[in-house]
Amino acid sequence: MYRIKIDRSRCIGCLTCVTACVVSHEMESTDARNRVTIDSETQPAPIFCRHCERPECVYTCMTGAMKKNPVTGYVEYDKTQCASCYMCIMSCPYGVLKYDSIRKKEIMKCNMCVHRSEDGSAKPMCVEKCPMQAITLEEV
Repeated sequence: MYRIKIDRSRCIGCLTCVTACVVSHEMESTDARNRVTIDSETQPAPIFCRHCERPECVYTCMTGAMKKNPVTGYVEYDKTQCASCYMCIMSCPYGVLKYDSIRKKEIMKCNMCVHRSEDGSAKPMCVEKCPMQAITLEEV
């Protein structure tokens, strides 16, 4: 299983990861599935889906639209099963999930860019494009 790891000490807040996310999803939306905020010490703080070991978004999803893939360990979203109750958004302790303002009845969530290759083995675009290598993909 792989996880995105962020080294905040290397992040310069350039927002390349955010732009890469939008581009990776071929402008499905004008919004990214990640973001960079500024912490209390005025340092950039990248915010990404952690694909949690015990994901609250999965536990609160009443329809099964949010699932933890037992093979990859990724938390996956199936829009066809979504009831648009947004409990997943409200339950995420990291504030990562968000409402898709273009499609209205869907949420936006990191899918680790599995769509970029047929076998799902491509690196997430945010990892690939980070100029400071503050975002890496590590096996856990």
